[in-house]
Amino acid sequence: MSKAKVGAVIVSVLLVFYFILMGQRAFILLREPELVPKLIGVALIVLPILGAWALVMELLFGTRMERLARILETEGGLPVDDLPRTPGGRIVQSAADEAFGQYQQEADAAPEDWRSWFRLSCAYDASGDRKRARATMRKAIGMYRAGS
Repeated sequence: MSKAKVGAVIVSVLLVFYFILMGQRAFILLREPELVPKLIGVALIVLPILGAWALVMELLFGTRMERLARILETEGGLPVDDLPRTPGGRIVQSAADEAFGQYQQEADAAPEDWRSWFRLSCAYDASGDRKRARATMRKAIGMYRAGS
């Protein structure tokens, strides 16, 4: 199991423990006669539910992304991680930007192919644009799910 998966499991277990504790506190506050403790009790129920939803969505995103990566790996279509790195291990920005153009052209040439969007997402990630990398990966996942 990878470090990321171990970390996700640990965070999930801690979050479930937190939900249990907050649920207990919420029901104590809901039994209070005053309005303010009742409102805090409601918040202690609603906020962990939102947190659980966010956690489930992130876990699903990771699982779906891994599924697409395995498919690309079997097809030999995963982008090769051969970009030069600094002594600290970071990808050299100019090299990532140069490689990015290739993946952008591929996605422009095959806009209906989830594989090109997956690779473009990896290029965004290598360039340090995490927000666009996640959005592009979501697009690739959506395209794959619509086609399968």
